[in-house]
Amino acid sequence: MLRTVAAVIAGKGARAASRLRGGGGSALPGLVAEKVDPGFLAHALADVRGGIVVVSGTNGKTTTTKMLVAILRAHGREVFTNPTGSNFTRGVISSMLGSIRLRGRLRADLAVLELDEAHALRFAAAVAPTHALLLNVARDQLDRFAEIDHTARLLTTLASKSTDGVVLNVDDSFVSRIAPTLEPGTSVRWFGLDASVADRLPELQEQDVRFDTEADPITTGPDDVFLRPVDERAFELLLGRGAEGGTLGPVTLRQRGLAAMINATAATATARLLLGDAFDAATTTAALERVNPPFGRGEVVDADGDPLELVLVKNPAGFTVALGTYGGEPAATMIAINDDYADGRDVSWLYDVSFESLRDHGVALASGVRGWDMALRLDYDGVRTGHVETDLATALDRFLADHRGEPKRIFCTYTAMMTLRRMLSERFDLPEFGEDAPEEDA
Repeated sequence: MLRTVAAVIAGKGARAASRLRGGGGSALPGLVAEKVDPGFLAHALADVRGGIVVVSGTNGKTTTTKMLVAILRAHGREVFTNPTGSNFTRGVISSMLGSIRLRGRLRADLAVLELDEAHALRFAAAVAPTHALLLNVARDQLDRFAEIDHTARLLTTLASKSTDGVVLNVDDSFVSRIAPTLEPGTSVRWFGLDASVADRLPELQEQDVRFDTEADPITTGPDDVFLRPVDERAFELLLGRGAEGGTLGPVTLRQRGLAAMINATAATATARLLLGDAFDAATTTAALERVNPPFGRGEVVDADGDPLELVLVKNPAGFTVALGTYGGEPAATMIAINDDYADGRDVSWLYDVSFESLRDHGVALASGVRGWDMALRLDYDGVRTGHVETDLATALDRFLADHRGEPKRIFCTYTAMMTLRRMLSERFDLPEFGEDAPEEDA
């Protein structure tokens, strides 16, 4: 107990110092607290009785977590989450330190945590999650995860450590194969696309990630949730196949695209499992429609009266979906590719993305550490690149100046997005990272 109190005091002190230096999203406070009390996570979450939910997978963790938290809060639940998007265990602790009591116990009905695939297991070694929401498996940071099968094994292990239930993507063969490995008594819920739009699956998946035709068919039921899009922002959710459980919606999101809709489907399926009979379709619809895109994930910045859209890309499947959503629209386009640790140092994955949709309008500027590599890749697909500037600050200045009066779009890897978002927040009136209101309606 005394060690936990000391950890809270030390962590809060490190947090205050970090904020004074402008490092609001730093994991340093979590590192300090964890050093003082190695059992800090277990102590902090001991009073959270309604469920400890881990959201993991390659794509969509941040958006799905935000949507799930919004739904649960709209139903009156007090929810702790890691809103800064720091999906390592120390980042979770850093997020806790802002609201935790001195004795080191978190006051919340539920905890919903976005966690990196590897760090989710480190978390589970300290605190057994009650539920896991597993989204998808794709090539991401190959230098770190090596093989896509390794990522799948990480998620399979995470599912096995979840005490009450898991929510799985029926359309991802790596994720759907987890179900038979679970212990009897573990609740399994499914989310995915309705059969009427199954032809859109290839745009969401890697070339080598397809259904295993020899696998046993998956039986779904009235507690599962399936997506039926209406257009690029609106959709309906089928609560069970056919008319088994009714329909939710139509829902119109503030974020466009099929990927965002699938994230909403996953969040809804998980909320149904957690809330049980208290789940309300109208409340869920209203909550989803209030959710602003997490910054950098389709967020639209008002740049002196011109819309500027930031789109995070980090693997072939994600970039393909982003280009399918935005690529054919007339807009000045910049692509910023970094190869820092958080991006993955191997950028050969760019050669598994087709950039043909950018041919008509071209790319105004390629930037980031690997800006020249990006320009070369575009040239192979016959896409004209106007300029290459590897320095992000110089590139952003030029991009904004050369395209005044035009809609603008920047596709960017994670660290490039973080840097560009920070620069944009200094120029324009933008909320800081993690400043979303509890009602997700900042």
